[in-house]
Amino acid sequence: HVQLVESGGGSVQAGGSLRLSCVASGVSVAANCMAWFRQPPGKEREGVAAMYTGFGGGNIYYDDSVKGRFTISQDNSKNTLTLQMNSLKPEDTAMYYCAADGPCGSLSADYNYWGQGTQVTVS
Repeated sequence: HVQLVESGGGSVQAGGSLRLSCVASGVSVAANCMAWFRQPPGKEREGVAAMYTGFGGGNIYYDDSVKGRFTISQDNSKNTLTLQMNSLKPEDTAMYYCAADGPCGSLSADYNYWGQGTQVTVS
């Protein structure tokens, strides 16, 4: 049984930072393509960042809107995916979702497992 549990969301002023975490069970973050998505109010879900480090590989992808501000990483010992978000903007306001087991090298939403989401609000 795969479970992804996000945390770390909240309300922050523009220019601030938040760190999101996703604790995974039933799936290895080290061996699977992992990603963060977000869904702004009234809009479609969109890819934010994705990474795959399995089998000696190392691929990280960011949406252009977050490059230089967000950093995706993983802690294999804790089976956790994180998203460090700096220089936050009001347009970053969204529900943020962790996803596992998807198309490596892509921010397509074709992932098999999803968390429940954590809300980020930037004012």
